[in-house]
Amino acid sequence: MAFSSHLTSPLRPALAALHRGLSTPLGPQPKLNLRGIFPPLTTPFSPTQEVDYGQLEGNLRHYASIPFRGLVVLGSSGEFPLLAPRERLELVSRVRRALPRDRLLLAGSGCESTRATIELTGSMAEAGADAALVVTPCYYRGAMSSAALVRHYTEVAEASPVPVVLYSVPANTGLELPLEAVLTLAKHPNIIGIKDSGGDITRIGLIVHKTQQEDFQVLSGSAGFLLASYAVGASGGICALANVLGAPLCQLEHLCREGRWQEARELQQRLIEPNAVVTRRFGIPGLKKAMDLFGYYGGPCRAPLAPLSPAQVEELRGTFSTNGWL
Repeated sequence: MAFSSHLTSPLRPALAALHRGLSTPLGPQPKLNLRGIFPPLTTPFSPTQEVDYGQLEGNLRHYASIPFRGLVVLGSSGEFPLLAPRERLELVSRVRRALPRDRLLLAGSGCESTRATIELTGSMAEAGADAALVVTPCYYRGAMSSAALVRHYTEVAEASPVPVVLYSVPANTGLELPLEAVLTLAKHPNIIGIKDSGGDITRIGLIVHKTQQEDFQVLSGSAGFLLASYAVGASGGICALANVLGAPLCQLEHLCREGRWQEARELQQRLIEPNAVVTRRFGIPGLKKAMDLFGYYGGPCRAPLAPLSPAQVEELRGTFSTNGWL
């Protein structure tokens, strides 16, 4: 993999230390510890746009050497709206069989209706998910008041056999889960955290502050503000860039846990532009092409997502190169 040639000697012992559990915090542990980095896996497709489970298993073998806390299946990076229900369940089942039991599996189960979300969440649990990542319903977003969303998530949590993680991703849904709804839902015993992808560090810090008495963990939704999230008390991150630069993101987590903020800042700065180019700039087609550049299988997206143009591929490559990753 291309990154290995850039793995500096100080980075290797730090990653080994993560394997030995140096990032484990002191004090009482939450019911399901989400501390750490999770890549939201992409879904590999064949040239005919069928799910390619062989390539999935190849990517999982690569990721096994990186000290991730766990994996996310069927997050936004997994193109979940473009998959059939049977494909979603098969992906969760395949990843669970390949994943060591000490690594968590979070599965996206959010649907537009509460009933469908409850049904899919139960199926994800049966397929091996340790927790459900539930995105906000958004098609009728004008009706998605704080009260409606609290009711939706409460009913899902009451019915779910596994813990629930809230998922707010306003760039995709056009709807941010209101702060007052998050604080209310944090009190529910089966709602254990939130992935917040909005990028408002003030909001992330306030959620951490206001939920200190709850068994509730805040996960940064992007590598672009990962250091800032840790600085205000986040527990970890679910970051698309971890599909490409998983080891550096785990290193950034380690530096933050150790209080080595100058080193963490320097590393974070080198991750900002690569993160932007595989999220806001080019989205999932850019993320998958970057995976190809780094020795993983990215492959095509499922239509209507279109591949990058040659000029866009060169821009993508240049962004990683100028930041020292290629």
